[in-house]
Amino acid sequence: MKKIITLNEFITAKQADFPYAKGELSRILSALRLAAKIVNREVGKAGLLEDIIGAAGTVNIQDEEQQKLDVYADEQFIAAMLAQEEICGIGSEENDDYIAFESEAAKNGSYIVLMDPLDGSSNIDVNVSIGTIFSIYRRVSPVGQLATMDDFLQQVKKQGAAGYVISESSTMLVYSTGKGVNGFTLDPSIGVCVLSHPNMKFPEDGKIYSINEGNYNSFSPAIKKYIEKCKEESYSARYIGSLVADFHRNMIKGGIYLYPATAKNPNGKLRLLYENNPLAFIAEQAGGKASDGKQSILDIEPTELHQRTPLFIGSKKMVEEIEELLNNQ
Repeated sequence: MKKIITLNEFITAKQADFPYAKGELSRILSALRLAAKIVNREVGKAGLLEDIIGAAGTVNIQDEEQQKLDVYADEQFIAAMLAQEEICGIGSEENDDYIAFESEAAKNGSYIVLMDPLDGSSNIDVNVSIGTIFSIYRRVSPVGQLATMDDFLQQVKKQGAAGYVISESSTMLVYSTGKGVNGFTLDPSIGVCVLSHPNMKFPEDGKIYSINEGNYNSFSPAIKKYIEKCKEESYSARYIGSLVADFHRNMIKGGIYLYPATAKNPNGKLRLLYENNPLAFIAEQAGGKASDGKQSILDIEPTELHQRTPLFIGSKKMVEEIEELLNNQ
């Protein structure tokens, strides 16, 4: 019989892969997993309880209408991180500014977390996959003081770990500490995540492209040319509208996700710190590639908390092809 390896067992065995760690990673990931389970429980009620679906009546700093579950998820993850003495602050897509935890224990924490608490929230009422994307960094400000902006604007290469949780037919947590990518599936019968997808890899090439073709008229000639090429070669168009779900499928099957600059969003729409950085880290650890069309996402120096960039991420050959088209347009 194949031995079952739980998430906690795996983290403990691989603890040395997390720089400077002395057990912190296990506690941080456990807290993220717990918050994700709580949010997933509420998402599961979305079709039953009208008061947890729909718009919250507020907008975030990106001027996007927040869903009630966006706000709920954000609150749950903040509370989960606040309870961890290792965490001195959190940056979330749903908040205008970063949050520096003020307790004395938190001031002595060595890590910050950046996250998109509920990716794909607009799809909840139509029963489409949603998820959470996160990054963990070691702080650069002095321990014993409040976290500062410098802690949150670190280059992606300095991530200690990154990952995502995806909820669909099953609930999975996928993460990397810079030593490959591993996926864990929640076994409801025992209430723990078990190793189900060891050493995950992007196929080097693929036949799936994921892009919102409703923006076609706003795309550059190079993007239009790539889309037409995909159609001519009978690629499959697969676009869920939930970044974490599109990314996960393409990593399993081979493909590319594209969110280019448009007339409406000349700098792209997706957030560098909350979405692009953590997924780029995972993609490249899995043998894939992530680019803004000109350079690797991993090489971009963050300059602001809610910075946006275009994103082309997935199978290496497909990303390189779109880079070449963009550079030659």
